[in-house]
Amino acid sequence: MLNKSTYQAVIGLEVHARLKTKTKLFCGCRNEYGQAPNTLVCPVCAGYPGALPVLNKRAVELAVLAGLAFNCEINRQSVFARKNYFYPDLPKGYQITQHEFPVCGPGFVEIINEGAKKRIKINLIHLEEDSGKLIHGEDEYSLADYNRSGTPLIEIVSAPDISSPDEAARYLKILKQILEYCDISDCNMEQGSFRVDANISLKPAGREIAGIRTEIKNLNSFRFVRQALDYEIKRQSEILGADGQVIQQTLLWDREKGVTIPMRSKEESEDYRYFPDPDLPPLVIDDNFINHVKSALPELPGEKKKRLMREYKLRDYDAGILTESADLADFFEETAKLSGNPKQAANRIITDVLKIVNSSDAEIENLLFGPEELAQIISIVDKEIISDRSSKIVFEIMADTGRKPEEIIETENLAQISDEGIIEKMVKSVLEKYPEKVKKYRNGKTGLAGFLTGEVMKISGGRVNPVLLNEKLREYLR
Repeated sequence: MLNKSTYQAVIGLEVHARLKTKTKLFCGCRNEYGQAPNTLVCPVCAGYPGALPVLNKRAVELAVLAGLAFNCEINRQSVFARKNYFYPDLPKGYQITQHEFPVCGPGFVEIINEGAKKRIKINLIHLEEDSGKLIHGEDEYSLADYNRSGTPLIEIVSAPDISSPDEAARYLKILKQILEYCDISDCNMEQGSFRVDANISLKPAGREIAGIRTEIKNLNSFRFVRQALDYEIKRQSEILGADGQVIQQTLLWDREKGVTIPMRSKEESEDYRYFPDPDLPPLVIDDNFINHVKSALPELPGEKKKRLMREYKLRDYDAGILTESADLADFFEETAKLSGNPKQAANRIITDVLKIVNSSDAEIENLLFGPEELAQIISIVDKEIISDRSSKIVFEIMADTGRKPEEIIETENLAQISDEGIIEKMVKSVLEKYPEKVKKYRNGKTGLAGFLTGEVMKISGGRVNPVLLNEKLREYLR
């Protein structure tokens, strides 16, 4: 680990998020994942000579929406540039991106670091097209799939304000959460919709000037970001501790070996020979366009969390979990309103619903039940129609089959026993079965009431009304 008394980490992150548009950035090809290789390609995204790009308006709206969500300045004029480099997955020999004049200027997000708020500055947000994808074979050959070529991205570039791998993960989690809330990107990291490049250097503790930086490319999980930064901090600190010099280079994270490996020497902007794309005029955005986009800005996670705590009297921890996604927050609010019991709605979702979501890697909208069914279970328990114990059985069956709670209660005979005559008979039978326990209870070992209660519960299959049971048991024990 980094010796904080000797060196401090200086980290900046570049996040590429694929936009949720129907078509690509400069052509009419569908923007979809998982189709057969090279079936979503046209002369524009394949880079045929003479094919001219036409900008996707929806991509601009989503880029501006991201800027507003991240407190960025929206530049009234931005310019598309050609970033020149030669690689098989780039059919044109250049990438259309933004360089000196991006669509969004400085902004920020706030994270919680060691119990205190910390502001991470965002330098800019670029709008750009993605490259294709190389599929490397085992026999030293590679295949090129250009379906991804030309799909719209935003590149969110942070300032080097991050000082640890944990801070980096918190920052990325906030970015991902807001992008999903605003429906800007699906942020599917396995499919490459949310990719991270991490720039890292070290500086002597107490000094302002950082050392030579390295860049770790294409990290596609928070865990890999943490691991790669931890390893690079250790590697660089060992080099500097031995009076060596860190080499500026681009690295890849080898997750199998747990090390960074050199990819190429680090390029500077002049290596890409940027110049304005002659086929695309400057992008001009007026106040009417910005106000139109602003009207689509939803309630953001931080605001929603505060409102849930205020309106539903939730704890900070519970509200934080329930607002991790917009779908989950909506699920909670609907359940709370239908059941009239926000506390139980929060408890059931956090303990039961999320257990299913996390164990099966399912999406909340793909569950076999919805807020209405969960609210029914909560209401039925509140009305003492079934016990809390039985409600767990109802929930499990409902989650597995999609059957309605009332049907499950009836067919599985789970209705709570509240008939005092029946409860009295069960209590008497237990007390007659364990006379020695009753005697010890009356001699002061009152803890045995729990044992006797449990025996009655066994007889009833857990269905007896616990309040009536306790009353009747105390009455007979007296």
